[in-house]
Amino acid sequence: MSERTIAAIATPLGEGSLGVIRISGDNAIAVADKVFKSFSGKKLSELSGYSAAYGEIVENKKVIDDGVALVFRSPKSYTGEDVVEISIHGGRLMLKSALRVILQNGAFMAGPGEFTKRAFLNGKFDLTKAESIMGLISANSEAELRLSRAAHIGGVSKKIDKIENDLVSADASIAAFSDYPDEDIEGLDYENFIKMLQSARAEIENTLSTYDAGRVLREGIETVIVGKPNVGKSTLMNMLSGAERSIVTDVAGTTRDVIEDTVMVGDITLRLADTAGIHNTDDTVESIGVQRAKGRIDTAELVLAVFDSTMPLDGDDLSLLSDVKNRNTIIVVNKSDLESNIDMTAFGGMRVVTVSAKNSTGYEELSKQISEISGTANLNPDTAVLIGERQRACAERALDAVNEAINALQGGQTMDAVGVCVDDALAALFELTGKRVTNEVTDEIFRKFCVGK
Repeated sequence: MSERTIAAIATPLGEGSLGVIRISGDNAIAVADKVFKSFSGKKLSELSGYSAAYGEIVENKKVIDDGVALVFRSPKSYTGEDVVEISIHGGRLMLKSALRVILQNGAFMAGPGEFTKRAFLNGKFDLTKAESIMGLISANSEAELRLSRAAHIGGVSKKIDKIENDLVSADASIAAFSDYPDEDIEGLDYENFIKMLQSARAEIENTLSTYDAGRVLREGIETVIVGKPNVGKSTLMNMLSGAERSIVTDVAGTTRDVIEDTVMVGDITLRLADTAGIHNTDDTVESIGVQRAKGRIDTAELVLAVFDSTMPLDGDDLSLLSDVKNRNTIIVVNKSDLESNIDMTAFGGMRVVTVSAKNSTGYEELSKQISEISGTANLNPDTAVLIGERQRACAERALDAVNEAINALQGGQTMDAVGVCVDDALAALFELTGKRVTNEVTDEIFRKFCVGK
């Protein structure tokens, strides 16, 4: 346990019926006893774990507020240390006043994520579960919440543990062979041994294969709406936003700059940009908007290219089609409520959705195509998915090391050389789960947490 007893407000600051101050450390209960006086006269130090007392927070005999103190004793607490959680009325000034008194009586201000960091260091959970906590707090969609929940209940841990166990067994076999090379070591069958490594490789590859789709559900996807003037880009923006986000008129070129919004389409967050109409123009202002729109095509993760179904394709349309066909693009053929004059064969091999943005028809099909192109259509949010670039990088290093072990074995290198590669794979997986990780890595992870968590 840390020598410092820490404290922080654990609930959001603002007006609310309830606010919680958390105290954790060897002296948590002693510190709380200095400021919290129960109406029963019983000290918190006299209470067993999972007990509560109703009383007052007092500063020099002045009552700050009344509330409830919950006592958790080590190791059966969130942090694994002695913990007291004091619940009082949730006013901003009230909570800050109570925290100030607690800090004046022996506690230190907790740093970002310090409570969860102590829980990890005290073996309450591994790093994958710790990292899932911020996802639970910040989830903006049901799918994102389910992804974080799956990681929090140990989905990622279990999957990585299985791979680790297989590689540990392989490492043990290599060690035995290296220590007793002249002995007939039972179970060291080269064919089965390489199958074991190939199985580990397949498991890591499978784990990595869902990362991008999981990232889309967690973080959303940068999306740009492009097309000629007056094809209905702004109307599509408004349909997806569910509000009049972009100005819509019958005048071509109404949108002259990039208009941005964040919208939910199904389970996916689109960080959406409506751009100026792309066409040849001598107008200086329009020309700047056109260049910005083309720039967005290069940086977007998803392009919604809008075409007017009532008009034949012209040179500007074909030029845009050439710009977007090698990108993650969905062709949106708009104005389906009117007579069609467009040559649909020009979109051969591309994803095409027909909509009437004005009448909000075609939304379901567009949502389906976005789900498919982003890779989320077949992703079950309740399964174990890696969370964050740190976990992905560790898994990539493990995969590289397993591939090197397989190549070394097939290339006739010594078992010692194979063993070094297996050790590297294990080191990467141990770092992923936190079984073997540097202080610098843990500090960086928990620095991103909010204070009080």
